[in-house]
Amino acid sequence: MIQVGIVGGTGYTGVELLRLLSVHPEVDLQVITSRTEAGMAVADMFPNLRGHVRLGFSAPDTAALKRCDLVFFATPNGTAMTMVPELLDAGVKVIDLAADFRLRDPAEWERWYGKPHACPELLAEAVYGLPEMHREAIRSARLVANPGCYVTAVTLGLLPLVEREHVDAGRLIADAKSGVSGAGRGAEVRNLYAEAGDNLRAYAVPGHRHLPEITQNLRAAGARDASLIFVPHLAPMIRGIHATLYARLRDPALDVQGVYERRYAGEAFVDVMPAGSHPETRTVRGSNLCRIAVHRPGGGECVVVLSVIDNLVKGAAGQAVQNMNLMFALGESTALDAPALLP
Repeated sequence: MIQVGIVGGTGYTGVELLRLLSVHPEVDLQVITSRTEAGMAVADMFPNLRGHVRLGFSAPDTAALKRCDLVFFATPNGTAMTMVPELLDAGVKVIDLAADFRLRDPAEWERWYGKPHACPELLAEAVYGLPEMHREAIRSARLVANPGCYVTAVTLGLLPLVEREHVDAGRLIADAKSGVSGAGRGAEVRNLYAEAGDNLRAYAVPGHRHLPEITQNLRAAGARDASLIFVPHLAPMIRGIHATLYARLRDPALDVQGVYERRYAGEAFVDVMPAGSHPETRTVRGSNLCRIAVHRPGGGECVVVLSVIDNLVKGAAGQAVQNMNLMFALGESTALDAPALLP
C-alpha cells in the first residue's frame, strides 16, 4: 500500500482528492493537514466522505509527512516550495497541485506570482504532470508539478496541431469558461451565488497566470514561436471548463479529425468525439476525461477545437491521482474509471 499524506485538505481540490483516494485500492491515507481545522474530523467538514475517510485534520508536521511514500500539496501557491526540499531529501515523492513547480524559469515564476522562488534548483527536476505529454518521465519522477485546470483543457486541445506544425502557432486563440469552483473555496463577494448566477464575465484579460504555463507547453511540444491570446471567463456553473480554441491551418486539405484520432488513440482519458460533435461540460462532471471535438467552419483554413474537462478532476485532483498511478507503476486508470455524473 502507498502511504499517502495530503497537505491542505480543506479546499475543493482537497476534498476531490480525498474522494478519489478514499476508494483507491492501493492507497492508505496517513495524514491530512490543516492549520485552521486541526482536530476536526474530515467527515465533519465534508459529510460526503462519512464512512470513507475516518481521519481528522492535523497541524502540519514534517516528521509525520516524512513517514509517507507520497505527499500531495493542495495548498495555495508558494506553500509547497517551502517544504518540498526536506521531503525529497527524506525519500518522499511529491505531487504539487499548485503552481510552485510548473514554470521552468524562476524569473518567470516571480513575475507571475509576485515572490522569489524558494527552491529554484528544483524547477529543472520537476516533471510537468500532463501524462499525455510526459508519461515516461512521470513514471520515474520524484517531484511532479500538476498542471493548471485551464492549461489542461487548452494544451490537450491544441497539442495535436502544434506538435507537427499543422497550424500557425503564432496566431492561436483560447476562449475558455470555468465554473466557480475554480476560484477556490474561500469566501469572495464576486463568487456568491447572487453575483455569479445568471451572469457571464471575462477576467484577467491583460494576463492570466495560466498563460505562461500554456505557452511553455506549446513550445515544449515543438511550437517554438507559439503565441496565444487567452481569455478566461467565469460561468454560472459549479464545475467544468469549456475551452473554444482557434487556429489557422497551414494546409487546408489536412484531415484534422484523423490527426486527433491518431494522436489520442489509446489514451484512457482523452475522448476524441465524432466529427461534428459538440462536447458539453456536464458530460465530464466528476470524471477524469477530456472530451474533444474539432470543426472546420465552412471547410476553410480555420480550425475550431472544443475541449471540455471537470476542473476539479482532470483539471486538478484526478490528474494528480493519474500521476500517482504512473509514479508507483499502477494501472493508470486505477480509481479513475467511473463514468461522469449525469444530470
